[in-house]
Formats: sequence, structure tokens, C-alpha cells
Amino acid sequence: MAYDLEEQEQIANFKAFWARFGNLISWVLIIALGSYAGYNFWNSHKRTKATEAAALYDQLAESAQANGGADSSAKVQRMAADLESKFEGTAYAQMAALVAAKTAFDANDLKTAKAQLQWVVDHGNDEYKSIARLRLSGVLLDEKAYDQALALLNGDILPQFAAEVQDRKGDVLVAQNKLAEARTAYEAALAKMEKRNPGRQIVQIKLEAIGGTVPAEAKAAA
Repeated sequence: MAYDLEEQEQIANFKAFWARFGNLISWVLIIALGSYAGYNFWNSHKRTKATEAAALYDQLAESAQANGGADSSAKVQRMAADLESKFEGTAYAQMAALVAAKTAFDANDLKTAKAQLQWVVDHGNDEYKSIARLRLSGVLLDEKAYDQALALLNGDILPQFAAEVQDRKGDVLVAQNKLAEARTAYEAALAKMEKRNPGRQIVQIKLEAIGGTVPAEAKAAA
């Protein structure tokens, strides 16, 4: 069928447009489609990795709960190392390191416990880093590394852990026989603790044991 003059003009304009911009449009479409495919692949990859990490973490948690002595602890450490190396960007790796640290601590392997906690400090998100700092300061307290423990507690720890930080500082200061400073720390811990926190009574006992006086409002809260 012959085209009329208007249709021929439209076709000619389209051909001229395509000759000028066709390659550019094609490349834009290719890049867009490639990016979309890559995005879908990356999301699928992340979901797969998260599923694998969750399965491995479940196995680690079961091994930790089994409490089978040195063999169980060694198994937990191996699985934690796998999670840390293969799934570093997931929360499961951070949780695994914390569980592995506790398992090592219970087995009196303080070196491994410290290494696992330090891994979380170096690689975890803010919440897990804060938890690891608190626990690592406790291990250092047991080792009588008081200055290192206080340095950790003075580092970046989220505000919601402020009461625990002050409580642990009090413990370290008592071990250093700095009782006046320890009393101040325990009082600060009580001031920052929620009224229903079951740890309040323990802090009060520690404060009174070093000659401190529990503030009236703290007694009322208890």
C-alpha cells in the first residue's frame, strides 16, 4: 500500500531521528536492562547467602548449647570462623562471634574469647560492637588488664548501654581500689537504669559493699 505524503514525511523523520540517536538509545536500554538484571541477581544472591548463614548459625548455636567440652568448643570456633570469613556482612557472623566468645570463655580459653570479641568490635554494627566492648572489658577485668578495660568502656558505645558501662567501670575501679570513683560509677549506673531493671539490686549491693549510700530515689525505684 502506498503511503501518503504525510506518512512518508513521518517515516523520513523517524529514520533521521534513529540515524542520529539510535545507537545512544540502544546503549541506554542495554545499560538499564543490565542494571535491572544485576540488581535482581544481587538481591537473589544476598537472600541465598543469608539463608546459608542462618543455617550455619543454627548449627553453631546447637553445638554451643550441647556443652560437650573442648571438642564442642573447637567445633563452635570452626563454624564461627566460617561464618566470619564467608558471611562477614551478615548479622549471623556477628552473633556467631559472640556465641563463640562465650563458649571459649566458659572453656577458660580467654585468648580465643578476646579474639572473637575483638572481631565483633572491628567488623560489627554499632549495637554488636557495643555488646562486644562490654563483654571484652569483662574479660580484661578478669585478666587484671584494668587500663585496657577502661579504655574500651570509654570508647564508642551506644547510649542505651550507658548503665551497663557505668556498672562495669565501677567493677574495674573497685579492682583498682579506687573506691571513691567506683562509688560515683555505681551511682551513675543506678541513675541510668530503668526502674524495672533487675540489675538495680546487684548494683545497690555493690555500692553499699564499698561504703556507698544508695540514693533515696534509687531505693524508691527498687
